[in-house]
Amino acid sequence: QVQLVESGGGLVQAGGSLRLSCSASGSIFVINGMGWYRQAPGKQRELVATIATGGSTYYADSVKGRFTISRDNAKNTANLQMNSLKPEDTAVYYCNADVRTILHRNLEVWGQGTLVTVSS
Repeated sequence: QVQLVESGGGLVQAGGSLRLSCSASGSIFVINGMGWYRQAPGKQRELVATIATGGSTYYADSVKGRFTISRDNAKNTANLQMNSLKPEDTAVYYCNADVRTILHRNLEVWGQGTLVTVSS
């Protein structure tokens, strides 16, 4: 069993910053890719950013230059630093991880989500 727990969401004014954190625990052998997704009210879940084990990153065009994803492989954590926030960034943000367990099963794991609200 593997769990992801997000933290760091909240209410911020446009132009402000927030830092989301994701911590993985459980029967982890290794975590491959990690990522952040978001789902705004009435919209489909969308990819925000991903980071590979080696550190290579991918960002959605809508967040490039404003958001930074990072991870600590030793601690099984990932962070999303969000700067210059806009009202359209308002969403529930979910952490995602591709995990190989100690029993060598491959799992895709999701966190419970953390709400980010950006006021104008």
